[in-house]
Amino acid sequence: MGRLHLSIALLWLILPPLHAEDGNNTIRLTLKDAITLAQLQSVDAAVALNELKTAYWEYRTHQADQLPEVNFTGTLPSYNNNYGKYQQSDGSYTYVQNNWLGMSGKISIDQNIALTGGTISLNTSLDFNRQLGKGAYNEYMSIPLSVTFIQPVFGVNNQKWKRRIEPVRYKEAKAAYIENVEDVTLAAISYFFNLLQAKENLSISIQNLENANKLYDIAIAKRKIGHISENELMQLELSALQAKGIVTEAQSNLNARMFQLRSFLGLSEQDVIEPVIPELAPSFRMSYSDVLEKAHENNSFAQNIMRRQLEADYAVASAKGNQRSINLYASVGYTGKDINVEKAYEHLKGNQVVEVGVSIPILDWGKRKGKVKVAESNREVILSRTKQEQMNFNQDIFLLVENFNNQAGQLEIAGQADKIAEKRYNTSIETFMIGKINILDLNDAQNSKDEAKLKHIQELYKYWNYFYNIRSVTLYDFIADKNLDADFEEIIRK
Repeated sequence: MGRLHLSIALLWLILPPLHAEDGNNTIRLTLKDAITLAQLQSVDAAVALNELKTAYWEYRTHQADQLPEVNFTGTLPSYNNNYGKYQQSDGSYTYVQNNWLGMSGKISIDQNIALTGGTISLNTSLDFNRQLGKGAYNEYMSIPLSVTFIQPVFGVNNQKWKRRIEPVRYKEAKAAYIENVEDVTLAAISYFFNLLQAKENLSISIQNLENANKLYDIAIAKRKIGHISENELMQLELSALQAKGIVTEAQSNLNARMFQLRSFLGLSEQDVIEPVIPELAPSFRMSYSDVLEKAHENNSFAQNIMRRQLEADYAVASAKGNQRSINLYASVGYTGKDINVEKAYEHLKGNQVVEVGVSIPILDWGKRKGKVKVAESNREVILSRTKQEQMNFNQDIFLLVENFNNQAGQLEIAGQADKIAEKRYNTSIETFMIGKINILDLNDAQNSKDEAKLKHIQELYKYWNYFYNIRSVTLYDFIADKNLDADFEEIIRK
């Protein structure tokens, strides 16, 4: 299928006009048309797109965390006119009035350090203070440049773990998007064949009604000359009445199935869909090992397993890092102050701060150790679950491949049975008309014919359903012999 988004757009452009002649709203719809419309217009496709957009912007946010960030913080302005407690030189306290106006601004360039998990910042700031009241004056304090470094010494490196987890999460989301589109395809196939079977069922019912009326008319003539009994005549009359009821029921079922497909494809309620029986894909058998390999390469399941294991490892590392906390804070720069703003940048003096903060539990009754054990136990649970899920995943793929490889044979048998049952029914009608078989044998031939016809449609549905299920699991088009792909940047922009 090539790049998914472009392929859908191209299919939309090259599809023949869906509306039939004579200006009515009848649409001859192939299976391929139904799939294309579903991928373009269905609500499920829109939901899949929005989920992809959410994952995309989450990943973009993670990428932005790795880039320098420019921030401005300020107070514009701050005014205070209040009384505060003040301790005098003799140790006594008094209250003094504060009456001042201040403004401050700071610009910083902050960068996360993925290698160490720390943060480094370049800062410049200017503070203004005006003392109000008697003897009012202005004063400025500047920090032209300072470098600040914050580093956890033994804690977990969150940046390192995010750089490992987030790309896997986004890759999982991209694969999940294509899988969701393929799920839309599977739903379209189901609705399409439901309508196709309902149409075929109506066609069978109408044919049976016509035959029942014809046989009843013949039976009336035969009864007059005594070739059949009154009981047989009433059986044929009852069959004709039942056939009429079955037609009404089949028409109602067809309308319901058509409404479902129209709603799913986003078509108008005035559109009348004429489903076209699809052809088979080129005959080929699939290898379990090849399908399994493609599934492990492309399916979101493999990324999901990796992400969950990484997150479990991250939880253990975080619990161990939280057992003790040592943080290094260092700030190196220059500062100046003066009553004039220009001179506040002259005669600068050193401004250095180095702090080492320590938080080490002396007695916590095993609380932090318990959290480590819980995280390790959860990791073992995740590993056990993912191992079981992997086995189930492989088993499901094996069954899918087996079912698909067997389905071509089942479909061929159903096609032959359909032809034989149709021929038998036509022969039974002719035989009944010359009086060689009774009504029970005729009804049996009709039931066999109807069941064989519907069975053929069901086997055709199974064939395409197995094929697209395998394609959904592997994200691989075995007919075109290429991976399913999408231009995700283009999709997000739209």
